[in-house]
Amino acid sequence: MAGARLRSLNLAAPRVFRTRGREVATGIFKEPVADRVALTRLTLTGDVQIDKRYHGGPNRAVYAYPWEHYAHFREVLARPDLSPGFFGENFTTEGLLETDVRVGEAFRVGSAVIQVTSPRGPCFKMGLKAGSPAFVRQLLESRRLGFYLRVLEEGEVGAGDAIARVSSDSEAPTIAEEITRRYF
Repeated sequence: MAGARLRSLNLAAPRVFRTRGREVATGIFKEPVADRVALTRLTLTGDVQIDKRYHGGPNRAVYAYPWEHYAHFREVLARPDLSPGFFGENFTTEGLLETDVRVGEAFRVGSAVIQVTSPRGPCFKMGLKAGSPAFVRQLLESRRLGFYLRVLEEGEVGAGDAIARVSSDSEAPTIAEEITRRYF
């Protein structure tokens, strides 16, 4: 975990999918931003979270996804163009994998302190974005889901910030273990 960093900070404006004769609002189309951004208890300033049943709130203020998984999914989807934000993540991280990160672990990034809360479960909108409903199952079975974060201390964050462990409980499950418990 030494050398972990925020590779990309990604935000989205509301967009709409048209599927099965209806419109579905989404905030999954995250794009990298160069500026530092305020991280509040509930979200990043300038980001949108549409379906608050599954995204947002104090325990899901930020979605983090490991950059290390992008190479795998470029092959799976035959999409060499995948770039940070593709999975709808706010934080594209380096050095924080599901096998190493524990539920309840806290990190400092920029001037904020965040805490790992849970893995993300893929939703149908990821299948729409990827162009294949089957991708939701592929993503789940890969166990490369990323994780949600709560904000313990508000602050500013930006691409390139170091991510430093503040606290950890070696008895707490890793995100990978939590994925197995919840979905398999």
